[in-house]
Amino acid sequence: MQKPLVTIIGKAVRKVAKLRGGGSALPGLVVEHIDPNFIKTTLASLPMGVVVISGTNGKTTTTKMVVELLESQGLKVFTNRTGSNFTRGVAAALLGDIDMHGRLHADIAVLELDEAHAVRFVEKVPPRFSLILNVMRDQLDRFGEIDHTAALLSQIATATTNTVVLNREDSLIANIAKSLDKQKVRFFGLDDSLLSIFPSDDNLHSHTSKQSSGIDADVILSNFVNDFAVFKINGTDVSTNLKLTGIYNVFNAAAALALVRAIVGDKLDQSKLIKTLSSITPAFGRGEILTYKGQPIELVLVKNPSGFRLGLESFDPAEYLTMIAINDNYADGRDMSWLWDVDFTSLRAAGIDYVSGIRAYDMALRLQYDDVPFKVAETNLKKALKQFIADNPNCSKRIYCTYTAMLEIRRCLAKLTHVEAVK
Repeated sequence: MQKPLVTIIGKAVRKVAKLRGGGSALPGLVVEHIDPNFIKTTLASLPMGVVVISGTNGKTTTTKMVVELLESQGLKVFTNRTGSNFTRGVAAALLGDIDMHGRLHADIAVLELDEAHAVRFVEKVPPRFSLILNVMRDQLDRFGEIDHTAALLSQIATATTNTVVLNREDSLIANIAKSLDKQKVRFFGLDDSLLSIFPSDDNLHSHTSKQSSGIDADVILSNFVNDFAVFKINGTDVSTNLKLTGIYNVFNAAAALALVRAIVGDKLDQSKLIKTLSSITPAFGRGEILTYKGQPIELVLVKNPSGFRLGLESFDPAEYLTMIAINDNYADGRDMSWLWDVDFTSLRAAGIDYVSGIRAYDMALRLQYDDVPFKVAETNLKKALKQFIADNPNCSKRIYCTYTAMLEIRRCLAKLTHVEAVK
């Protein structure tokens, strides 16, 4: 089928799906069925090629940072903003950006991809650059053990044609460099004083002290206090304020800086780069703050022990009333046993108002074992959210939520207040 016709069909399906409130990936599924090479042929025209960002934690916010940082350098960037990080999500995002002739008017594509789907993607579309963030025990029902996930990420790096950027503080990720021949390799990392704050999966489960890798890194997070961070970039300290919330996002900023430096090279305007970094806000649902009747409602995505632990460390529970919403849909992962690897004792003093989602009772049981009091456990998320807001009209609120719970919460809140639409 000719590409203009495929484009017309895909755009029509996209329009109908949006009108019916359907999922963002549906048009992509349709187009991939009609034309399996739709993504490959559409991206082939980009003069600076394709960038793939993958790993267990931080893909969406890091991708957002990279896009905005590249735009600060004058580049026109295509990306899959919805966070739908399967290939069908990329296809759906393309349908929103291409013209009626199927042409994509951009310099470069920056794509967040799920580990398993990234492997399929790079077989058809080898990326020019890739960023591998980390590997954690996440969605064991999909990926199996952590070594298998690391192997998937290694395949992404191997398929990269120019530069691979790796996390030197995660040994499984840093070791990928040993298997690369033709690619340039750059690293991002942490100052030794911060190693204990960001344990790798091995450190998290073995409870061993983290040791410096000794690998040179292009960008190092040297220090951070609240919204102020210091990065060592190519050996020189650069400081800036940040609008990013969550300590995990500050480390992701080091990754984004390293990748953008690799892509832009000698033409980089570092002053614009740092100025833009200081103004970037978290991606939707990743520390996103919505406002209803003058009070903030903060959404914090959680999906594995490390992410939940860092989320709890990032925010003072005394300042906000708290709700936890846990689903076990496919996009969340079916296996919720990882909740038992999270220490919830920091919530003990303030307590929890509502526990909700499909696995509300599992979460409630976990809280009981840590002696964390909660008022209500309600599996109906819409009902729980409505009551949580109604019970606390004059209070700041924070909701820790899994991926599909976050999407449902945003849809509900969109009926009450302004919620940024993610196309």
